[in-house]
Amino acid sequence: MPRQIHVVGAGLAGLSAAVQMISRGLAVTVHEATGQAGGRCRSYYDSTLGMEIDNGNHLVLSGNAATLSYLDAIGSRAGLAAPPSASFPFVDLATGESWTVRANDGIIPWWILDPARGVPGARLLEYLALAKLMRAKSGATIGETISCSGPLYSRLIEPLLIAALNTEPRSASAALAGAVIRETLAAGGRNYRPLIAIKGLHNVFVGPALQYIATHRGAVNFSRRLRQLELDGDRVTALDFGDASVRLAPGDAVVLAVPPPVAQSLVPGLSTPTEYRAIVNAHFRIAPPKDLAPMIGVINGLTQWLFAFPGRLSVTISAADNLLDQSREELARRIWAEVAEIAKIADAQPAWQIVRERRATFAALPREEARRPAARTAWRNLVLAGDWTRTGLPATIEGAIRSGRQAAEMIALI
Repeated sequence: MPRQIHVVGAGLAGLSAAVQMISRGLAVTVHEATGQAGGRCRSYYDSTLGMEIDNGNHLVLSGNAATLSYLDAIGSRAGLAAPPSASFPFVDLATGESWTVRANDGIIPWWILDPARGVPGARLLEYLALAKLMRAKSGATIGETISCSGPLYSRLIEPLLIAALNTEPRSASAALAGAVIRETLAAGGRNYRPLIAIKGLHNVFVGPALQYIATHRGAVNFSRRLRQLELDGDRVTALDFGDASVRLAPGDAVVLAVPPPVAQSLVPGLSTPTEYRAIVNAHFRIAPPKDLAPMIGVINGLTQWLFAFPGRLSVTISAADNLLDQSREELARRIWAEVAEIAKIADAQPAWQIVRERRATFAALPREEARRPAARTAWRNLVLAGDWTRTGLPATIEGAIRSGRQAAEMIALI
């Protein structure tokens, strides 16, 4: 009989681990504390808008190999909409300028020499200076590594890094920024085409994974909160769910894919990130203008990224701790004024919803990066997964899914 693997947590890291292990022929049971899978990558029906929306606008790129492999396994890659090339429209609300960064597919970035394809006003030396990020020392900040000024930084690098790191770039980890640059801008345009789940996160990342697990005789138990790991020597011997205890046989193992504070409460002596940053999303029920790009970067505005979905316009603002105490009504008013200007909409403010994720990701600071634990633990049948573990990437979808795959590989070797 195959041994039993218990995955605690049904976010993307846990689902990724479960799918990987099932594909290796292992018996898997997923335990989720809430009534819904997906974690911070979820969809839900919003009664105010009268439609299903995502909690946030999560973007993946064409070079996110772990993510695309996961979607291929569960059969949902076709749910991602993508432009034929790496194309990023921008608008500057301070000057009224608009432009589109259009990278070529190959690894030699000749697009930076073409004024019609690159960032207006950016000089070649500004692009070349990004190589410093890819050689950054551990513990260095972005501000200590490159100049955080100039057209290229303010019109491309800063908005991309805020989105990827969810932290103000100057104080953020240069090593994590370097990893982002290495896997995107430095890898050629074919690796950073934006991929958007137009029909919702659940329909692409979550629902098909649950179906895959069920089809392959796995199980997902909801409203099943782990209270304690029972430890004996170098093994986890039982999972205590409060109303029930699951004993582990000698060959059984556990993937713990829960948020950092929960993991820290369950695993003795575990180091985890302790600082977090917020993300604010605004959703407006209105049909996007037909000629509006699916995604637009916004410079010199409260809005950072504008997304066009069927029947709604959505805005994402990262590193948004300063907006947590502002009234929802004022936020909606300010954001809609910018959206209306960008999309050239004369209509009054439509029905709206503000979603604030107060602890959306760990703060991508050097000191927090140093606190991220490895996947392997002191207990030989216990492995960690999550975008907050030591993935080498910021807290992104790719990092979460990569951590689940890594956990599955480690379990296979136990």
